Amino acid sequence: MWGLTFADLLYRYRQFLIAVLGAGVVLAMALLLSGLAAGFGVEINQTVGAVGADRWVLAGNAQGRIAAVATFPEADLHAIASSPGVTRADPLVILPSQVAHVGGQIKTVNVFGVRLGGLGDPRPTSGPALSSPADAVTSTSLGAVIGSEIEVGANRFRVVGTISDPTLLGGGPIIYMSVVDAQQLGLGGRPLITAAVTSGVPTQVPPGLVVFTDQQVESSTLAAMSSGVQSINNSKVLMWAVAAIIIAALLYVSALQRGRDFAVLKAIGSSSLNLFGSLALEAVVVTLLAAAFAMIICNFMGGMFDQPVDIPGSAFATLPLIAVVVGIISSLIALRRVTRADPAAAFGG
Repeated sequence: MWGLTFADLLYRYRQFLIAVLGAGVVLAMALLLSGLAAGFGVEINQTVGAVGADRWVLAGNAQGRIAAVATFPEADLHAIASSPGVTRADPLVILPSQVAHVGGQIKTVNVFGVRLGGLGDPRPTSGPALSSPADAVTSTSLGAVIGSEIEVGANRFRVVGTISDPTLLGGGPIIYMSVVDAQQLGLGGRPLITAAVTSGVPTQVPPGLVVFTDQQVESSTLAAMSSGVQSINNSKVLMWAVAAIIIAALLYVSALQRGRDFAVLKAIGSSSLNLFGSLALEAVVVTLLAAAFAMIICNFMGGMFDQPVDIPGSAFATLPLIAVVVGIISSLIALRRVTRADPAAAFGG
């Protein structure tokens, strides 16, 4: 029986190849969607970790989310710096979703106002660090050229350096500038900040402020995007369903073409279960080949998205199992054709 199955695969190799390619592309998209969902967490981890703080101090109503723009007086920084256990405390002003004009294009960016030389002040991969007002260091994904000018809100900045990787809120580029520039840009010049970051662990902070670890900030900020992540995961399930439909259509056509073959096999004693097992094996072989194809091409498809794509190892590990399940489910569509095969048809009856 297994020999006949593989002989049929070779005989109809063009049909099966088309199914492998079609289902493979769909499964590759499912892998990429897994990477997109994971990318939200990865970008937050990279951006928060790059600040280099032991603790974050945020307003209580921010609920640990750095993009909440919950401000508190910059004067509170002195009390935080004086807290036992703190060796350094620096201000941050984080302004999400600002409008920037870059090279004649309008882009949405996230602004990080930092103390020059303090925690959070980026170390550019190209160009010098921030050194004076109106300087800016930008994510490379923004596409700004060192030495060029960009306009954010009503303010103009000179790009002195670029840094790779950091993004926020689904691939949004980050522009780093001084705290004073960020306060002028988004807080009307008032002496307010949205976070204080420390070296050491503060044991006392002013009323209304809460101390968070990096991990707490990351999980809270990611929670704000939970609906988007869930939508992506739902789309991934849809991709699996589409792959199952592709394989099911192939098997149904194959079952129609093999109707007389099934009748002959039943006439010589093969059971419907064995015949269905033959179809199921074909489906599993095709889906496993499609999964292997998907694992290869997904590495070349990540550039389709501006959002960071980080496909977890678990997605690659579970894909073959998913492929087997998809193959078995797909083969059920042809079950009726197998069970209805009439042995008499083998003799022209």
